[in-house]
Amino acid sequence: MFWILLFLAQGAASNQLDRGEALFNDTTSGCVSCHSLKGKGTAVGPDLKGISRLSPKGIAMAIHSTVTQYVQTAKVKGAGTFPAITGTPEGDNLTIFDLSRNPPEKHTVAKADISFSANAGWKHPPSDRKLNNEQLADLVAFIRYAGAGNRQSVSPDDIQ
Repeated sequence: MFWILLFLAQGAASNQLDRGEALFNDTTSGCVSCHSLKGKGTAVGPDLKGISRLSPKGIAMAIHSTVTQYVQTAKVKGAGTFPAITGTPEGDNLTIFDLSRNPPEKHTVAKADISFSANAGWKHPPSDRKLNNEQLADLVAFIRYAGAGNRQSVSPDDIQ
């Protein structure tokens, strides 16, 4: 009986990881458009391996964060104002990612043509995504597995 329960628990965790991976990799509204994890995704925002060892509640808090330390409002001469993350400086140029686009759009601009101010209103997309608690638990389980190898299932109660 113990082995049957263990097998069923492993199957449930595997199903949860599959659902979480699908949420992560959704190209229209998933994390993959800005974050990388397990060699997949776009390294515009931070690699999520860094949060994969947090508790389920800690990962859920990071997902629900609305303002991040990485996002600034960029004002680019001739291109307007938009939320952006800066990339690597390249001599007199700077790579930036326009977060008003999905996926974020990469631009290389002259440092002289850009100025930054505090983030005026950009919010982390999961705040608009409206994941229910079960979906959030699935996503947290996948992040923990992909980043830290933890196959333990995550209950919706673990993220509240």
